[in-house]
Amino acid sequence: MLFNVRNRHFYVSIRALFLSFRVLLTCLIKKSSDALGYTRFNNLFSLTPHVVGSMERFIYEYFIDPIWSRSGYNIVNTLTYAIIAIVSVYVIYHKMHGKIRIDESFIRSVMCFVLFGSTLRVVTDSIDAGVMKPITPIHELILNSHIYDYGYFTVTPGIYIVVASILLFFIAVLYKLKRMDLLGYVGLVLWFPHFLLILPFMKYWIYTFPVLAMAAVPAYLALKFFKDRTLASIVAAHSLDGAATFFAIDIFPRFTGIGYGEQHVFSGAIGFFSGSYFTFYLVKVAISFLAAWLLMKENIKDEERNYIALVLMIVGFAPGLRDVLRMGCGA
Repeated sequence: MLFNVRNRHFYVSIRALFLSFRVLLTCLIKKSSDALGYTRFNNLFSLTPHVVGSMERFIYEYFIDPIWSRSGYNIVNTLTYAIIAIVSVYVIYHKMHGKIRIDESFIRSVMCFVLFGSTLRVVTDSIDAGVMKPITPIHELILNSHIYDYGYFTVTPGIYIVVASILLFFIAVLYKLKRMDLLGYVGLVLWFPHFLLILPFMKYWIYTFPVLAMAAVPAYLALKFFKDRTLASIVAAHSLDGAATFFAIDIFPRFTGIGYGEQHVFSGAIGFFSGSYFTFYLVKVAISFLAAWLLMKENIKDEERNYIALVLMIVGFAPGLRDVLRMGCGA
């Protein structure tokens, strides 16, 4: 692929991030498979399944079955989704470059769509867990329509594709109309009715405050250190994700009896080896501070820096907001 010198730093940064992530993730999962004797992971490092198994079986085992069995992620689908995401991020940037101004206003607007996507996912969670009840005609209509039922387009990775497609559609429309200032309002309009759907079932909302506090402290320190709201938001996003994971898995069940598990490979390995997801929280805070610091030091254009920061925010805020809202519902 050809690229000019101006975008070389951006390309190299994304490529280096992916390569580092792949090496670290492979090592962690190999250790997990050795420790747990998990045959699926063991088979992954052998050529046998690829020789004796069909492509259909391979796709079913590593991509389809994890969705319907609720088993979450494995090293194959994690790396595949990571590759697709990185390529998409790079392509989208080059499509928008020179057309869409990637500034703080644009970042805030996209965050409204992230909030919409996370809330949309919790609607599915609440239906799947039986938390949502037909308490109003609208709730009854939603339940009977099965639009939000657990399926390929309402859970990862499908929901990311759906929300991203909606976002890109409105970006294209508003760009044509020269009204990009309305993008954030569109996101809020999409988010609000979905929030109203789950609001009556937020009986555990009090437990969201410790999570928000755990995210607010590193975010405040980052703002003081970087003196930049965009960089501080990176720390806020991943602190929220780490705090929500820790609290939902280690603390929340002690008070409510509602238990959660970690489906992501990387965070699951950290929780398993350390014995507590508080370690994952600390790792997320440390890595996000490091990422923000590197972006501050990197000699790249502001728009490239803002775009990379936006991607990092999405990776943190999307699961973090979903976990907070889900815990509030007990779904």
